[in-house]
Amino acid sequence: MTMASIGRLDRPRMEATFSSRRTIGRFIALVFFCLLGLAPAAAVQPDEILPDPRLEARARSLSAQLRCMVCQNQSIDDSDADLARDLRLLVREHLKAGESDAQVLNFLVARYGDFILLKPPVKPETIALWSAPFVLLIVGGVAFVLAWRRRSRGAGPAPALSAGEQAKLATLLGQDER
Repeated sequence: MTMASIGRLDRPRMEATFSSRRTIGRFIALVFFCLLGLAPAAAVQPDEILPDPRLEARARSLSAQLRCMVCQNQSIDDSDADLARDLRLLVREHLKAGESDAQVLNFLVARYGDFILLKPPVKPETIALWSAPFVLLIVGGVAFVLAWRRRSRGAGPAPALSAGEQAKLATLLGQDER
């Protein structure tokens, strides 16, 4: 066997290794780009940013506390919806007018209700919202226990076969009683 023939014998193995490395590289690139899409987007546009860094920090803090009414599970700071942009601009306008953080929040709650707050306060109007997870957990637990008890009781052991049923079973199974 010459060196040239040895090289030809290993070529398929080398191609398979190179192909698997290329496949792994493609997989890693795919995972990277998929995870890149999960990164939080900076929804605040450059034209929205206030020149005063202290006011901008307050605006960002307030925006992080407010729910986007379109997305409903994102803050207006993270949302790209048009309404979220309008609310961010509204917050910044009120801050530029000299209002405190509490005054801005009170204005928005008066306009949109407690739902605009990502963390609504506990009060009589929101007690159902705060207690619902616990109530559902208790109801689910009771349903599970009742179903488990009903299943564990079951129908009990099957009744014994009569003599005729036993004879019919024996003939079906091909066993003659002798």
